[in-house]
Amino acid sequence: MVMGVNRPTYFTIGELARRSGLSVRTVRFYSDAGVVPPSERTDAGYRLYDAEGLARLEAARTLRDLGFDLDTVRRILDRKVTLAEVVTLHTEALDAQIRILRLRRAVMRAVAKRRSTLEEIELMNKLAKLSEEERNRILSEFYDETFGGLDIDPDFERRMRSVTPDLPDDPTPEQVEAWIELAELVQDGEFRQRVRHMAEAHSAIRQAGEEVMAEWAKGIEQVVFERAGAALAAGVDPESPEAAAVVTQIVDAMRGDEPDTPELRAARAERFAQGSDARVERYWQLLGVINGWPPFPALTPAAGWTIAALQAHPNPEP
Repeated sequence: MVMGVNRPTYFTIGELARRSGLSVRTVRFYSDAGVVPPSERTDAGYRLYDAEGLARLEAARTLRDLGFDLDTVRRILDRKVTLAEVVTLHTEALDAQIRILRLRRAVMRAVAKRRSTLEEIELMNKLAKLSEEERNRILSEFYDETFGGLDIDPDFERRMRSVTPDLPDDPTPEQVEAWIELAELVQDGEFRQRVRHMAEAHSAIRQAGEEVMAEWAKGIEQVVFERAGAALAAGVDPESPEAAAVVTQIVDAMRGDEPDTPELRAARAERFAQGSDARVERYWQLLGVINGWPPFPALTPAAGWTIAALQAHPNPEP
């Protein structure tokens, strides 16, 4: 007895739709696109699909649900590209989309917080979407203009250039606002000119053979912040006799072997005026917010008190 050959089971479009849970229109769409080609056709020209067609249809639906386009789905099912390769690329694309969405969310929250105008929204969106390279280029151009051609301490300039705004993938509204303010600040002509003047003063001090950074750190951080800051917090008037004693302490801590003279005090007041600026301090505070650093202490008010006190008490105490 000759055994009969098992013939494959074929499905019409309607049967394939019922088995897959998709509509007839969707099945026909996939078939027309070449994703699920028919296995056979009836004498009347109707399309027939086998079990492989049903499997391709279900796989196509899964891949489409994951966001793959039809051409990619067709290439995967035809084994022209591996699923692992496509998934890797797709994951990278999704990661990029997630970063963009997180950034947009942060911008929207910042907009709601600031109650921004349409012009501000456009600027915020533009600046927030800049890449890390583009953000760093803005800072690099700022440093080129302010330091270019001057005798600047190489280590100091290197440290300055190495501090860049590292906006995270999921920034807070405060970080977005800080980056936008920073970008506007470093592109402001008056601010650039002010920093340029400070850099020129720095260069002049170096050319005179003086130690710049050591004295500055000692004078600002240790003396001014601790002593002048304390006097300011206590409400001491810079012109008062009590302020005179604080001025003497500050000058003594900074003058080294130099005698305390009216000329020295005038020079120190000028040095503080050259090196202290609220907008420059704001620059560092904004970088701190963007990069998630601990808050920067406000030194400018104490420096301003010191300048006023030095000018009010130009002569050393007897």
